[in-house]
Amino acid sequence: MARKSWLPIPHNSHFSLSNLPFGIITTPTSRIPHVAVAIGNYALDLHMFSSSNGHAAGGFNDLAAIKPYLSVFSQPTLNAFAALGRPLHRQVREYLQDVFSEDTPYPDILKLNKGLQAQSLYPLDSIETHMPFHIGDYTDFYAGKNHAYTVGVLFREPNTALQPNYTHLPVAYHGRASSVVVSGTPIRRPWGQIIKDSGSDSDSTPVPVHQPCKRLDFELELGAFICRANDMGEPIPVVQAHDYIFGYVLLNDWSARDVQTWEYVPLGPFTAKNFGTSISAWVILADALEPFKAKGLENEHQVLDYLREADPEKSALDLNLEVDLTTKKGNTYTICRSNGRNLLWSYPQMIAHHTVTGCPMAVGDLLGSGTISGTREGTQGCLLEQTQGGRVPITLGHGSEKEERMYLQDGDTVRLRAWAGGRSGVEKEGELVGFGDCVGTVMPALQR
Repeated sequence: MARKSWLPIPHNSHFSLSNLPFGIITTPTSRIPHVAVAIGNYALDLHMFSSSNGHAAGGFNDLAAIKPYLSVFSQPTLNAFAALGRPLHRQVREYLQDVFSEDTPYPDILKLNKGLQAQSLYPLDSIETHMPFHIGDYTDFYAGKNHAYTVGVLFREPNTALQPNYTHLPVAYHGRASSVVVSGTPIRRPWGQIIKDSGSDSDSTPVPVHQPCKRLDFELELGAFICRANDMGEPIPVVQAHDYIFGYVLLNDWSARDVQTWEYVPLGPFTAKNFGTSISAWVILADALEPFKAKGLENEHQVLDYLREADPEKSALDLNLEVDLTTKKGNTYTICRSNGRNLLWSYPQMIAHHTVTGCPMAVGDLLGSGTISGTREGTQGCLLEQTQGGRVPITLGHGSEKEERMYLQDGDTVRLRAWAGGRSGVEKEGELVGFGDCVGTVMPALQR
């Protein structure tokens, strides 16, 4: 049964007492970024909470395990807190759940302490969120088999849609960590090399031009942050890999499809992907999503030993995923509904394969899942799939409000949402564990 809080929390809040995601904020009284958790319509400033009334530990007086490490809550990223390891993350979250619980064993800490509430609880609309981690490396996988197959059919034949290696190993490319941005950051339409239309002569040599991308797309993905390093030369066993996951975010892998078409052979995506990747601001701890583990897509092949999980029935996350598109006119349309189970490879498998060579992971590394698409109309996680490669536009609205899209236009805003638990419109308090939003608006290309 979901726990209730003494703090008023809307029944449909993504940030229930069952969640308590971590993030980095600035407040009206402190413009220096530091750590917080989200609960209902509020953020608990953990820097203020842990140093209340001038006493070391403050609100954490009854959690001895965190007392030597209170300085992590004053840091401008979650890296230091993440490096403390999952057992301590778990203790902090469970302690805060007790503090906010309706029948809290610690009523004097916050429930009855109006002074500390005033110092450390801020309405979400009064604070600013920032990048949750300093990201050293970013790797984007291609674990959405339905997406990979559909795209393969668009550009090849059905019997060769997936490359022979696809069901044997988690395919990925290395993205650009410097262009990962927090939700709400605008995305500038990129310039790139694009193939000029060569007319009807199929034998003519492709001629590229340098111009703004015309086929700008979004990709609906999940991201996972690493909280533990491995030594160079030492692979991470798949059965231990879950201990390396701090938590999860939503991720939009913005893509310049026309640039990608020309440049991806032979080494894969490059400038078509490096101009922007958006992530949600609040990181859901791995423990908070444990109850929602479920079976992912079936693999037709027996994988090699180093990729075999202890419990394949819990390889994915049962998450409701949605994408909204808001046009420049201000009209909003839900253009995709998918589920986190639509992945062939789990995050532990991704980590095990990433390190199979002994590649060292670092705290704060980000791993993208790849586009999470279903098989039915309306479940495709990008416009490339929805428009069949830019051949069939999608229709937005009706009558005088009717619009069409092949790809994203300047002024379009893409909003990703995801949550586990409950049923839309009939949720009870504490049932939802959600990510909030991952939002980005397309800005026009720079004039050159």
